[in-house]
Amino acid sequence: MRRHRLFSNFTACVIAVVAAPVLAGPIQPYSATALKSAQRTGKPILVDVHADWCPTCRAQAPTIAAISKDPKFAQFVILKLDFDRQEAERVALGARKQSTLIVYKGAREVARATGITDPAQIKALVAKAL
Repeated sequence: MRRHRLFSNFTACVIAVVAAPVLAGPIQPYSATALKSAQRTGKPILVDVHADWCPTCRAQAPTIAAISKDPKFAQFVILKLDFDRQEAERVALGARKQSTLIVYKGAREVARATGITDPAQIKALVAKAL
C-alpha cells in the first residue's frame, strides 16, 4: 500500500512538471524591462493595473488568475502593475485609473479597458492578442 501511494505521488509530481509549460505562468510584477522583454519576443501581454484597496481590482483578480492557468492563454506574459507604488510606470502607460487592463500583441497595444469585471468580457479582451 505504501509503495502504491509513493508511486501515485511520484506520478502526480511528474504530471505537474510536464504540464507546467502549458500554463501562462505566474503573474509577474510589472517593470518596464519585463514589458520590453516580452514585447521583443512578440509574445501577447496583459498588464493589470491593480490596487489592493480597489474592489473592482479584487473582482478582476480571480479571472486574471484563471487566465494565467488556462492553456488557451499559455503564451501570455501577465504583468501586475501596482497603481499606488508604480506611479511613474503607470503614467508612462497612460493608465489613469486602477482596474485598467492593457493588452499587447508584441509591441502593439491591441486593447484596453477599465473597470470590467465580467469574466467573459475580460477573457474576450485578452483574446484580442491571440
